[in-house]
Amino acid sequence: MGWPIVIICIVLAGFFYMRMKARAESDRREPDAGVAILDFGRAFPDEAIRAIHATADEKAYFVRLHDGKAGFMAAHGTHFVCHLIEAGKVNVGNADSGRGLKVHFTDFSYLDGVYEFASPEIAAEVSLWLLGSFSPQSELAAL
Repeated sequence: MGWPIVIICIVLAGFFYMRMKARAESDRREPDAGVAILDFGRAFPDEAIRAIHATADEKAYFVRLHDGKAGFMAAHGTHFVCHLIEAGKVNVGNADSGRGLKVHFTDFSYLDGVYEFASPEIAAEVSLWLLGSFSPQSELAAL
């Protein structure tokens, strides 16, 4: 009499395990902007997010912060690598497609890459954010 109950419990546990494994794989392949915002908030609790743009594949997010600074998040499994971009620590160029940016982080080179966006307008806006976090030194101030 007890064997059918044991078999049903094993089948239910196997079904639950397979469903959770499929959900974890889906989360890994398709990062969520909400999770990105939460991870950035945990990494930098004193920074308020003003705007966020995802890349076309949604594997990376660029963030505009309340005080003109910029941030960057890259999907790493089910979590995000969060980076606060400091003034003068990023180089930006146009991608060949016209819808993306070639970004070089001087302090975190493993985040370097070509990031494609849904439209050229979004790429232009993100480039302005990144350039806005750049504070050039005047030659006059050096004298």
